[in-house]
Amino acid sequence: MSLPQLNPPQRAAIQYLDGPLLVLAGAGSGKTRVITQKIAYLIREGGMNARNIAAITFTNKAAREMLERVGKLLPGSELKGLTVSTFHSLGMQILRQEAPHLGYKTQFSILDAYDAGKIVADLLNTTSKDEIRKVQNQISLWKNDLRAPESCLTESANAFETVCARVYLSYQDTLLAYQAVDFDDLIRLPVQLFQTLPEVLDKWQNKLRYLLIDEYQDTNTCQYQMVKLLTGVRGMFTAVGDDDQSIYAWRGANMENLRLLQQDFPRLKIIKLEQNYRSTARILRAANSVISNNPKLFEKQLWSELGLGEPIHVVQCKDEEHEAEVVVQRLLAHKFEHRTRFADYAILYRGNHQARIFEQALRNAKIPYLMSGGQSFFDKAEIKDVLSYLRLIANPNDDPAFIRALTTPKRGVGNVTLEKLGAYAGQRQKSLYAAASEEGFRGQVQAAQYEALADFCALIDQLETRARREPAGELVTELLQHIGYETWLLDSEDSPRIAESKWKNVLELVDWLAKKGEADGKNLVELTQLIALITMLEGRDEGEVDAVKMSTLHASKGLEYPHVFLIGCEEGILPHSESVDNGMVEEERRLMYVGITRAQRTLTLTHCVKRKRAGEWQFVDPSRFIAEIDANDVKLFGRPGAEPLVSKTEGRAKLSSLLSSLDAMKGKGDNG
Repeated sequence: MSLPQLNPPQRAAIQYLDGPLLVLAGAGSGKTRVITQKIAYLIREGGMNARNIAAITFTNKAAREMLERVGKLLPGSELKGLTVSTFHSLGMQILRQEAPHLGYKTQFSILDAYDAGKIVADLLNTTSKDEIRKVQNQISLWKNDLRAPESCLTESANAFETVCARVYLSYQDTLLAYQAVDFDDLIRLPVQLFQTLPEVLDKWQNKLRYLLIDEYQDTNTCQYQMVKLLTGVRGMFTAVGDDDQSIYAWRGANMENLRLLQQDFPRLKIIKLEQNYRSTARILRAANSVISNNPKLFEKQLWSELGLGEPIHVVQCKDEEHEAEVVVQRLLAHKFEHRTRFADYAILYRGNHQARIFEQALRNAKIPYLMSGGQSFFDKAEIKDVLSYLRLIANPNDDPAFIRALTTPKRGVGNVTLEKLGAYAGQRQKSLYAAASEEGFRGQVQAAQYEALADFCALIDQLETRARREPAGELVTELLQHIGYETWLLDSEDSPRIAESKWKNVLELVDWLAKKGEADGKNLVELTQLIALITMLEGRDEGEVDAVKMSTLHASKGLEYPHVFLIGCEEGILPHSESVDNGMVEEERRLMYVGITRAQRTLTLTHCVKRKRAGEWQFVDPSRFIAEIDANDVKLFGRPGAEPLVSKTEGRAKLSSLLSSLDAMKGKGDNG
């Protein structure tokens, strides 16, 4: 198999099959190409069967892209059985097959963070979202560190940890009773299985004989154990990662895993990819000089053959409104001068709160933009509440929908009853809905509780028979009145304003269902299936739209844009003040490095002189990371003694000359 258009280190990484391999892939160095070509090489030259190979990524989007690219290298017949998935979906695949070993039925439910949060809220007996989130985060970090509830209880360091550990213990019991798992369990439970049942581990080691792991620096302790157990002593894997782009410590990602690889696999070979195919030399020099201030596990220097490129523009603005205005002006002027598309520009920021003022400025200038990492309509809690009823009408065996609908609003069925129902359903290998109507279950709970449960099932029954015949909009309106959802929102939200805005979203959903149902002649069941499909496919067609991309730095990792504006480069924002206090400046520096290396041709860094914090004006300092860039690669604007931001007269002159040249071009066209 010839490997054209590859540089020597890329080729070496693809052809190395003698044991464990770590590919240190700098930003823009073609890592996806290495992984996809290696899959093809393993099948064509390594004599491996596709069904024994698994490529593991962190996002569904990365998995999809990888599959598409491998599909262009080999025919479908040779790729039969290949696994390309996220860690979580691989974990789910393992659990679906091995669930009985853990006391779960194979059709266990997967709870999202919101549903899991409701269990935590009940155990804490609080509605404080902040408290619930803090406890959920702690439990999640413990799970990612593979710590059992019992050990967390005995080893808790303070009162907060003791509370969390108690909740963790009861939370796990509740999950098992509900026959449900949360997101972290999808990796934790398979690891637990592999550690305790050698025959199960043996089965999966034989099935997955070669692993390729993308974004290895983002793995947590649990994911690392999964890789280590699956690859066993043979260590047949290729891990691809970049220690300089490790920006997820707050989510449990463990940089230590890169060091552990060398310890646990003494035969580990390391290949560095340092040639960057994305950015100009100046952008790479800036990235290298910033990141060189971090202690290094592995030395590497990115380089490129794409020419020196423009200096990096550092623009000082008066305040955040001025910053938004300046960025939009510069973007428009650059676009006009270089005949580019809106999609060639990205505005990146450290925190979501910075986006609002930029959205306003873009809307005022009639510039189309796309938000990345924002919440979609169907992901809003109130929409998911209503959809849980609709999902249950479409499929009464949908257990997560059953739990959510039954408890939102609460219908007089307590946790104890739900746990008994979960245990009964687990024994009988039935859905919660089917188990609820069995005579055998009736005797296990109090009459009042059973009656509330029976009423709920009767409501779903009745709606199910009507759903295929009656107009969707009317049926859902009637359902919302019946369950008193609007009143419940007003009672359970912190402020009437939040409740009203949520109710408005619900009405928008009802309106959509009514119009869509009428226009396409679809009933409620068909519309519900359509929504499930929409939510699965969301974000797939973002690439087609000509719009400026707005994104947090975290969500921008792995992406690239010709022209990048990295805003709010100030002390307190980047690096974030909390990170400075907690000694996490190195992680913030890696975040800056990720931001710089998104840019292909031009990079503009902006910062303000003053900014409003909690309603008060405060003077702020430029980020320390700006000073870490070599002054020869930087051009300053808006500071005393630096280039002006563009005076009004200069701006007018530039605009009129551009307009006159445009007229001249038009004139030529008319004559021709």
